[in-house]
Amino acid sequence: MNHFGNLCRWGCLIYSSPWRALVRILTVDDEPLILMDIESRLKEAGHEVVSVHNAERAIAVLASRSIDLILTDIDMPGSMDGLMLAEAVRERWPPIKIVVMSGKKRPGRGQLPSDARFVEKPFRAHKLLEAVGIW
Repeated sequence: MNHFGNLCRWGCLIYSSPWRALVRILTVDDEPLILMDIESRLKEAGHEVVSVHNAERAIAVLASRSIDLILTDIDMPGSMDGLMLAEAVRERWPPIKIVVMSGKKRPGRGQLPSDARFVEKPFRAHKLLEAVGIW
């Protein structure tokens, strides 16, 4: 460890500055094992994480607590997929950062809301942390 931070078990840098802002992340994925893995990686990097398995639950969380960033899968059962959820978040909660992920689909031009990011699954820890990192 140095004065900038230390390394997590995946080789990513965890900043230890007392001024580092905690990022409150909502993760949305219908695959329980993937959701647990993502949640674990983000928590180890020092983020506060809330995880749900569908868009309807995500909307309920967003309506009831303060969230800085949403990380959502595209393919999910229910009335909304991840792209529809991302669009709803952009319209209703514009300051929230949006990261969309998928291992099956790659969003086409104009399918992501403005300022949203896409990350392809499966991903390594450093790619996940880059995706939710500095904006």
